[in-house]
Amino acid sequence: MLSLGRIHSMDTCGTVDGPGIRFVLFMQGCALQCGYCHNPDTWSTDKGMRLTVDEVLAEIEPYVPYYLRSGGGITVTGGEPTLQAPFVAKLFAECKRRWGLHTALDTSGFCDPSHAEELMAVTDLVLLDLKLMDQERHMELTSQPNDRILAFARWLAERNQDVWIRRVLVPGVTDDYRELTLLGRFIARLGNVRKLELLPYHRMGVYKWEALGKEYPLEGIRAATEKDVARAKAVIDAAETSDLGQGYPRRI
Repeated sequence: MLSLGRIHSMDTCGTVDGPGIRFVLFMQGCALQCGYCHNPDTWSTDKGMRLTVDEVLAEIEPYVPYYLRSGGGITVTGGEPTLQAPFVAKLFAECKRRWGLHTALDTSGFCDPSHAEELMAVTDLVLLDLKLMDQERHMELTSQPNDRILAFARWLAERNQDVWIRRVLVPGVTDDYRELTLLGRFIARLGNVRKLELLPYHRMGVYKWEALGKEYPLEGIRAATEKDVARAKAVIDAAETSDLGQGYPRRI
């Protein structure tokens, strides 16, 4: 029986989800419902195109030379790709076998590690979105607690899996001093974080909420600026440096 994945959409020339030029595959379905999500149309698990691994590979193949020359590859995002971990694992394995493509997984980390073993074996880089460290506020923002996410991050560190940490900076929501300090300390303790990406909150996905008849939870909150990003980076770096002084491993 052929393995089918539920696919939301594809981008053949992505430049912001990992190194180089990348084929970006958006999976359908997500267990979180983040208040700032710019793809709420990916939440439902019973929508999207049903495609086989070979059908996705056929979409990738014409662009492989561009990905290889740029040091890029394939990134699978969502939605939440770990909900379809076996399918993504097969896709990554074939991308490596056929073309030697670099593979990246963009995930919230809301996943039981036992469900991701096969997938991690063929994943070169994890883009891990740590939305909030505070448990209660995480539930308010995403509808789910963050225990599983933080445990997944620690599991990746135990495997020494290459990780880029991502944080969407939402003014007044995810960027206060205490929250950023907690994030910096957590990163310092991991030891496998190769890069930190601070993504400025924007309102470009609001129209999708309106089209779906959903009330936008962050109405009235301004977009983040370069100044907001610089301030947040300084707070995180200070917290991380402080913890590194306590003997925690440094990021490479």
